[in-house]
Amino acid sequence: KEVKAGPKMEFESTVIDYGLIEHNADGKREFVLTNTGNAPLIITNVLSTCGCTVPTKPEAPIMPGKKAKIEVKYNMATGPIRKTITVESNAANYEGGRIALKIKGEVVE
Repeated sequence: KEVKAGPKMEFESTVIDYGLIEHNADGKREFVLTNTGNAPLIITNVLSTCGCTVPTKPEAPIMPGKKAKIEVKYNMATGPIRKTITVESNAANYEGGRIALKIKGEVVE
């Protein structure tokens, strides 16, 4: 189907896999995206399913052809990691401009 003109979000990966990671390790990771459209991409909100995951969104519009990062910091509580981060934007290539990103893995003592 034809995607209308406008900003488009393309992620290098929509999943961050921590794998097996120690609880005292650094929980910071990032999702890298590129605006592959022809208009500025504006990320209006990045929502986490819980307080254990803190996402940080780019504040400035992402110009066509430019990359940006959504940083994620997990609190490294022991046990399995299965979290979703919802990105809200003006991207034309996702319904309502929304995409769900996932983080997974397991934190061990």
